[in-house]
Amino acid sequence: MRVGKERSRTVGLAGVRALLLDMDGVLVSRGRPIVGAAEAVARLHSTGTPFRVITNTSLSTRASLARRLAAARIDIPAGHIVTALSATADRLAAQDPAPTVYLLASAEAPDEFPSELRLLSDADVDAGARADVVVVGDSEDRLTYANLNRAFRQLREGAAFVAMHRNPWWLTPAGPTLDSGALVAGLEYATGRRATVAGKPSATIFRAAFAALAAEATDGLLRRREVAMVGDDLRTDLAPARRLGMRTALVLTGKHGRADVDRAQGRGRSTMHPDLIAASVAEVVAALGERSRE
Repeated sequence: MRVGKERSRTVGLAGVRALLLDMDGVLVSRGRPIVGAAEAVARLHSTGTPFRVITNTSLSTRASLARRLAAARIDIPAGHIVTALSATADRLAAQDPAPTVYLLASAEAPDEFPSELRLLSDADVDAGARADVVVVGDSEDRLTYANLNRAFRQLREGAAFVAMHRNPWWLTPAGPTLDSGALVAGLEYATGRRATVAGKPSATIFRAAFAALAAEATDGLLRRREVAMVGDDLRTDLAPARRLGMRTALVLTGKHGRADVDRAQGRGRSTMHPDLIAASVAEVVAALGERSRE
């Protein structure tokens, strides 16, 4: 029975050579490391398996996240992390000419934006400055009524609208917590406009993470079907990865469980049906190792 069970776990990872890992719900939960996550990441390093962390976290810079993970003994360099914040900054920095930005985000967020992007202060906006782009991300104290109203007026005057993500809620040490995506939806309703999303489930962030993996491939060639997205959220992690041709693995340490998969199947949502359901990221990495030895 044990051999049969192990073989069944590896089927979903057939041909997989690299991994994309969500952070919250996969590596950490409510700010604490998930059992086995540190060892799983260490195993990826030791076997030379290419991987990237792809997360909608937008409160912190990649360097800050790397330090926080290191404190939990999860060794992931900042360069191996792609966030909704970094994806947003990269997207705007690629524009020519560089846009002027009104940013509603965390105190750390400006550190991810290159110097060629001018960030307007509240005082600048009140003095009549016009933004080319309004950007909304997570924040401890910037998402006030006054600032949302400033953003609303800039959008009414023609500024482009970029959301780092559209997550309605997330798990914190205090429990389920309202996320900035709910406020993005409010601005969309008020303006009658749809925000462009830089983070998950947008293809933009997945393509950026895949490009980083492909550049690391030892033979210079990596196909999307050779990458598995490991996540805890069927909608923001698995479905967009599947639409891009990647494999998917659901771990049962975060938002969604087997019952959610069954409900998605019942509604005919094939992109939300994972190739593998595992107890944790440690089980996924173990199954990948078993597959490589077959």
